[in-house]
Amino acid sequence: MNFRIADTFTTSLARLTGEEQKLVKTTAFDLQMDPTGNGHSFHKLDRAKDQNFWSVRVSRDIRLIVHKTAGSLLLCYVDHHDKAYQWAERRRLEIHPATGAAQWVEIRERVQEIVVPKHVGTARPARTALFGQYSDEQLLAYGVPPSFLADVRAADEDSLLELANHLPGEAAEALLELATGGTPSAQMALPQGADPFQHPDAQRRFRVMSDVDELARALEYPWDKWTVFLHPSQRRMVERDHNGPARVSGSAGTGKTVVALHRAVYLARRDEDVRILLTTFSDTLAYVLRDQLFRLVYNQPRLAERIDVAAMDAIGIRLYSAEFGKPVFASHEEIASLLKSAAGQADGVKANAAFLSAEWDDVVDAWQVNGWEAYRDAKRLGRKTRLPEAQRALLWQVFAKVKEELRQAGKITRAEMFSKLAEAMPKRKYPVFDHIVVDEAQDIGVQPLRFLAAIAGNRANALFFAGDLGQRIFQQPFSWKSLGVDVRGRSRTLNINYRTSHQIRSRADRLLGMEVSDVDGNVESRKGTISVFNGPEPVIRSYDSAEQEIQAVGRWLRQCAAHGVLPHEMGVFVRSVDELLRAQSAVAAAGLQRRVLGKDMATEEGFVSITTMHLAKGMEFKMVAVMACDDEVIPSQARIATAADEAELTEIYNTERQLLYVACTRARDRLHVSAVKPASEFLQDLLGEPAARRACL
Repeated sequence: MNFRIADTFTTSLARLTGEEQKLVKTTAFDLQMDPTGNGHSFHKLDRAKDQNFWSVRVSRDIRLIVHKTAGSLLLCYVDHHDKAYQWAERRRLEIHPATGAAQWVEIRERVQEIVVPKHVGTARPARTALFGQYSDEQLLAYGVPPSFLADVRAADEDSLLELANHLPGEAAEALLELATGGTPSAQMALPQGADPFQHPDAQRRFRVMSDVDELARALEYPWDKWTVFLHPSQRRMVERDHNGPARVSGSAGTGKTVVALHRAVYLARRDEDVRILLTTFSDTLAYVLRDQLFRLVYNQPRLAERIDVAAMDAIGIRLYSAEFGKPVFASHEEIASLLKSAAGQADGVKANAAFLSAEWDDVVDAWQVNGWEAYRDAKRLGRKTRLPEAQRALLWQVFAKVKEELRQAGKITRAEMFSKLAEAMPKRKYPVFDHIVVDEAQDIGVQPLRFLAAIAGNRANALFFAGDLGQRIFQQPFSWKSLGVDVRGRSRTLNINYRTSHQIRSRADRLLGMEVSDVDGNVESRKGTISVFNGPEPVIRSYDSAEQEIQAVGRWLRQCAAHGVLPHEMGVFVRSVDELLRAQSAVAAAGLQRRVLGKDMATEEGFVSITTMHLAKGMEFKMVAVMACDDEVIPSQARIATAADEAELTEIYNTERQLLYVACTRARDRLHVSAVKPASEFLQDLLGEPAARRACL
């Protein structure tokens, strides 16, 4: 007998108390060992339309809803007695007539009428039905249950999102894509007699548990459905073979990191002799990846041993130490001092300190330019200040002197470390890693990428990247193709947003263009991205003083707590450490405990998390307050002051805008963005208001 769990079961389990969850898990393990249920009280649900629904007594008040047939036992839902029964009475497990996929279908007579709010005093034109022109055959091909065909044809812009909440995931996603101008693919149709649970769309909500260990993994972190259930588009990207470097992209919340994690585990399972590197650009994000990987493979130690999780710098230092000895790095301040000293000794050099530092960082060091001819011919991508050859010759005297002083001091830069490793890796008899999976790849640097390419060589499936160009906040754009990393033809985009409500996503998207392209011409589009759930409109406000902002955010936090949001499900973000006090004061005004997150980004139950926008990457909270978005705070005036030319100023504005986008899209259900007047111009974009009204900010 097949023993399965549904995503509706893991979701409902997460809502119970810790003690209740323990009782449910014990019952689940018992049922897996003996699906006949000996020793447990089974009760047939006579009022349920699906005659295969039974309830299992967990405790005096907790009931587990199961779907039982001769060949299958499916754990469906768990809750307190009445609520569990009501859930079962509203649903039926059906096999879709067109696709052959197993689906939960709500009973039509029990689906409540969708109420559209009426706007008093303003006559609104009748809304046009969005899908009236589609035939039954077309809608069924998208997975729409037959009982919902009439409602789908009648849906308009006001009712679609509410209707989508009652539909199976594949149908809701297809309709939302159609409504936003896209053309979804028709669902795969299983051959007659095939197992309906083997359909890709069925596998996103139902999973066979082959043994006790697999069930334990599924129930250990029931609130993270991604550890068990994958969307078909994600699964295809996880399991696809590539004959060269590949990249998965998508806007915030579309599950890129989920794909990266599952990709690493998939490759490790496929070959027990492989070594896999799962990496990202910062220690903070590496901590998060390590925690998430643990959730996937915590009781499979041999599998976990094949996957090395480390930040790029950490893995670079480890390998450099083995090849050349422990590196001694020159600090940013030390290099700035050397540049200033060398410029003062060179006749005719009139460049300011900001220009010299930027030229060093973005050209000389980033591309490891080591001679006059190389600097003379270097493509100064992103550097619009024109440099005649004579001026370049003067500047090279400065840079050459700095390089020589670093050499004499026995110090290197991180870019130099990766450059030397890139030269050493091809000389090894065996690669240090068979497969490399990179998360947040949009912020990887020139030499780190060159280093990874050197390890990968030309092997199939050796390099896999996950990232979003719209979230690039640390790294200057550059050509991957010039380093031998060409993802053209092997780049895919995720467009289903699981993390962020429609209202938050659509507001945040106003900060970015609908299309973002890289230097090599690869285009990432946001046009087809859809959110699968609804939520309240974000609150975007500016105040006359910092104290007013603090009190307003404090009231909003209290309101969220009153609606059942727990402190550890709340995050408060600011641009930099200089604004942390405002965030701390707002949490205190709400009467809640707070914790300023450290490098490991570990949240704590009972505490509201506070951190900077840069460190917010990789985080997720039910509600987020983004504070202190003042005109002098974001974009950062300190960064603007360092701009050496117009191109660099544009790049600063772009990355600051993308930084606010990152902060806003950490929110799942509720978002509050605030400032002290005058507010940042970026808030004007979030509001989408005409210029005539912007003065109120």
